[in-house]
Amino acid sequence: MARPDGDPWLGGDLNDTRHEEFREYVTARGAALLRAATQLTSDRAEAEDLLQAALAKTYLAWDRIQDRAAVDGYVRRAMVNTQISWWRRKKLDVYPTDRLPDRPVDDHTGRSELHDALGRALDRLPERQRLAVVLRYYEDMPENEIAEVLGISVGTVKSTVSRAVAKLRDDAGLGADFPGVPPQQG
Repeated sequence: MARPDGDPWLGGDLNDTRHEEFREYVTARGAALLRAATQLTSDRAEAEDLLQAALAKTYLAWDRIQDRAAVDGYVRRAMVNTQISWWRRKKLDVYPTDRLPDRPVDDHTGRSELHDALGRALDRLPERQRLAVVLRYYEDMPENEIAEVLGISVGTVKSTVSRAVAKLRDDAGLGADFPGVPPQQG
């Protein structure tokens, strides 16, 4: 039962400190977190759902997070874990086909050609490869942490990232000049 002066979902006064701190955090970091979610899902609507789910989990744990500087990491971890759960659930319902569905034309306003090519190439990667690349190069996670998050071995992370980067290079037509990623060892 909610208090008469409060929100029924939050169980308290809308002006309490916890709620305000969380609101300020989301206002300050929401855009950056949405970009990370978009890279994980490759779909804006799905990214918004993913971020919302992660923020709901974060809000419930807000009082337990002692180090406020670690909140971004907590939210990113919640997004990755939620995305993996959704991916596993969806994996049972998705069947590959020879023909790709028609997609709406992407608005390229304000994007560089490199960013656009990379975004399209990331969209074509299989789910696990995309997750591994985003965690490694966008979130700058070490391989052992990626292995723990994805539930695979460090060797599998290395080979998955290597195959993904090779595919990105080929798909984006970037060859060996892929910025920020060392060239493959031959």
